[in-house]
Amino acid sequence: MINGRRVGVVLPAYNAAATLARTLAELDREVIDEIVLVDDASTDQTVPVARELGLEPISHELNRGYGGNQKTCYRRVLELGADIIVMVHPDYQYSPLLVPAMASMIAYGEYDLVLGSRILAQNSVARGMPRYKYVANRFLTLVENVFLQQKLSEYHTGLRAFSSTLLAALPFERNSDDFVFDNQIIAQAISVGARIGEVSCPTRYETDSSSINLSRSIQYGVGVLRTCGQYQLHKHGLRRYSFLDLEPGAVHAPPRSAAATANPASEVRDSAHADG
Repeated sequence: MINGRRVGVVLPAYNAAATLARTLAELDREVIDEIVLVDDASTDQTVPVARELGLEPISHELNRGYGGNQKTCYRRVLELGADIIVMVHPDYQYSPLLVPAMASMIAYGEYDLVLGSRILAQNSVARGMPRYKYVANRFLTLVENVFLQQKLSEYHTGLRAFSSTLLAALPFERNSDDFVFDNQIIAQAISVGARIGEVSCPTRYETDSSSINLSRSIQYGVGVLRTCGQYQLHKHGLRRYSFLDLEPGAVHAPPRSAAATANPASEVRDSAHADG
């Protein structure tokens, strides 16, 4: 818990048996209240390893894709009552040590969505990012900033934190089950006026870290460009897209003190959680 807000971490897993223990070892259990792991029909020992590490994994019988995995993650963590949700890839590519920092940016009412950027304040190529992925990342980010009218350093990170207020307001079930889910949910957040922050995130590109191949990368890039076009068409009323069919509203999560003042019952609920 941070500033009276419950923190949930979701781990969308696929063949993460070799890296799961290292990921969990760097998650700060002093501030994390819930950990949800969803296994997307792995062919390795991800589920047995997760159980050995004390988790209760949710298993998909059939592979639903990266976006489909996230949908299950978010549904479950919202059911558990988390106020802040942080997605961490269990392949140990992104640093789990950043969870408290990212959650704090939301817990104290400054942001609704926080992205862990691989681009800010570091040389990603020197850290192992393939050069073609770096070039594609910079090109796509430039296009997205123009079309979505933002100033983000990266849209393609797998480390991100949401307030439950924002996440519950987004129709993420309408998004793709594939990798472009990540860009669609950012477009949705922008559509409702979410405040988006970033932190610099060191990343690792190791043999046991997951990565999509060139063909899938091209398919993803096309999907990103399509999302940009859809956002503009929808915004100007030229065409409607169901995943963007939402109204701007009160998506900003207030600081803990303001939330408790507005809803005294939440104080009782949080105290009960804190007392175990």
